[in-house]
Amino acid sequence: MNDFGAGTQTVVLLLFTTLVTLTLLMCVMAGPDRDDLTNFYTGYRSLTPLKNGLAIAGDYISAATVLSTTGIIALAGYDGYVLAVSTALSLVLLMFLLAEPLRNAGSFTMGDVLARTMPGRAVRIASCAVTLGATLPFLVVQLSGAGSLLTFILGIPHLAGARTTCIVLVGSLMIIYAALGGMRGTALIQMIKIVLLLGTSATVAVLVLNRFDWSPDAVLQAARHGSGAGPAFFQQGLQLGTSAVDRLDFASLQITVILGAACLPHITMRLYSARDVPAIRRSMSWAVGTVTTFCLLVIIMGTGAAALVGSRYITAVDPHGRTSVLMLSRALGGGAGSVGTTVLYAAMAGTVFITLLSSVAGMTLAAASSLAHDLFAHTMRRGRAEPRTEMTVAAWTSVAVGTVAIALSTLVQNWDVAVLTTLAICIGASAVAPALTYSLFWRGFTRTGLLASLYGGAACALVLMVFSKAVSGTPSAVFPNTDFHWFPMQSTGLVSVPFGYLAGWLGSRWEHRRRAAVSHESRRLYEESEARLLAAAE
Repeated sequence: MNDFGAGTQTVVLLLFTTLVTLTLLMCVMAGPDRDDLTNFYTGYRSLTPLKNGLAIAGDYISAATVLSTTGIIALAGYDGYVLAVSTALSLVLLMFLLAEPLRNAGSFTMGDVLARTMPGRAVRIASCAVTLGATLPFLVVQLSGAGSLLTFILGIPHLAGARTTCIVLVGSLMIIYAALGGMRGTALIQMIKIVLLLGTSATVAVLVLNRFDWSPDAVLQAARHGSGAGPAFFQQGLQLGTSAVDRLDFASLQITVILGAACLPHITMRLYSARDVPAIRRSMSWAVGTVTTFCLLVIIMGTGAAALVGSRYITAVDPHGRTSVLMLSRALGGGAGSVGTTVLYAAMAGTVFITLLSSVAGMTLAAASSLAHDLFAHTMRRGRAEPRTEMTVAAWTSVAVGTVAIALSTLVQNWDVAVLTTLAICIGASAVAPALTYSLFWRGFTRTGLLASLYGGAACALVLMVFSKAVSGTPSAVFPNTDFHWFPMQSTGLVSVPFGYLAGWLGSRWEHRRRAAVSHESRRLYEESEARLLAAAE
């Protein structure tokens, strides 16, 4: 429990209730008709570039970015700074490399992009499987973290029953948002979330700088002292270590974030809602500017948490520092019970809550859309499903995905599931990124190469992650008391990303050779047949 009084908890609870009521009302009002697929999947592409850019930024900035990255900065300094920069760079890479081709090639889901030149049920099934593989881990992380976070925010005793109730509450709301709101409804929630997030974060950052007389150097020096790490706070190694393998692991993590974060299906799906290519260019400009600004604010807030709260107090509440931004708002408000603390803490807590809801709603929509559009409409019904039927299936798959995510989150709520975030991004970098770049830019890419990239990259990331030291063999692992790891890193990107690209290339080359061999054999048989006919005629 936190140490706020009943008055502060009442304000926070009222703010939560107001936000949920307003956002649910907006979702229902913006929701599509039951037989209007274009509205459900793209919102009629009616959003202006500014609104669409804010929605993309809202989908991209998850609760993990807000809480975990701030905590890493507060506890590990330099490592967190690089992670924040890598997060912004990933969206920049998407903007310059993939945004326009994806808008031109896609309709509703990633399966539409991949099946554009290589139609077939196998491609749709693989796209759906990888979409679920990249979104479900993220959903479990967000929901399981919601249980612990909401019990802390609301001052509820940190018991399993209370956490389970919070998980079910957030999960139920995310199902309603995804099923009723569709793309346009969730876009409105993302816009509200990003505006609130920028406003509260900017306020906290300004208060941090004001506390140190607007001297960045004073903030950094206080953070170095508060972290307890001294000069090491500004050197690589506090998060993962300083050995040669740890340095490779650090590089692997940054490569994975840069290549994978923006390629996740719930991010790329948002690109299809732009009207045309000029609109997606302007939308991405707004999104990149918004995300870059927010990452700068995260750096200031994380550094301010180290300076004003201190790592000892942060880790006493959460070893990973995920509550550091909330503890910072308490430190800046003037002490527990004051009006300033109540207002600032309630605003930050409400922003974190709406961030949780919007993040999981966007991921649920992406997973449900892939199941309904790729698996049901184009695999089971071979593209002949009625719009009303597909809409009904999309709504029920939202319920199914949400229910599975709630069940898994409840089961693992006592585990350290942060590794699932890394797994999801690794799948994005190792399977989705190779498949998209090859299919959009390489004419020699074949169906075999596509399936090899999707299944091979995802399987490589999953196997290496299961047997990595992030899962077992270290005190910070998911299973600290057992040791079955043989992969010496916590991020698989240094191996799985090249493997995904290599699998796609080898698969394509193998199919080209097979086709050439079949063509040669057919030509030989034809020539032999012609020779026999000529001989018989003579």
